[in-house]
Amino acid sequence: MDILGISLLIIAIAFAVLVIFLIKALNNLSSVLSGVNKTVEKLPDQLDDVMKETGVVIHNSNETLLDLNEKMRALNPLFYILGDAGEASRKLSSSLVDVTMSMKKNTDEAKDSAEKRDLGGIYGGAALAYYLFQKRKALKNIKESNETS
Repeated sequence: MDILGISLLIIAIAFAVLVIFLIKALNNLSSVLSGVNKTVEKLPDQLDDVMKETGVVIHNSNETLLDLNEKMRALNPLFYILGDAGEASRKLSSSLVDVTMSMKKNTDEAKDSAEKRDLGGIYGGAALAYYLFQKRKALKNIKESNETS
């Protein structure tokens, strides 16, 4: 054999090795594609199941929303009543603040007047006497109720 024959033999062997590797790669590709084919065949059935479940979820959501709307309609009058009660209590507290401020103003004026006339001691003594009188009266009532029992 000459050099040309040897080189052709080496090329033929290399080509045969290349073909063997290509056959293995194509077989692997074929098995992957067959797996993909099986998956794609199952896909419509799976999508049908998913669509059915989605329909059930949407139906349940609609029922829940209708129920929620019905309950909100039932609660609306309660919210209006609470709002009216809050407004009434605000007006009452506002009027109480006005009365309190008026009394404070009158008390401040009386205090100023008492301080001008140096009557603070007399008013304090009168208040103490009234307190002691009320306390004595309460104790007397308690003793009488205990004696009758």
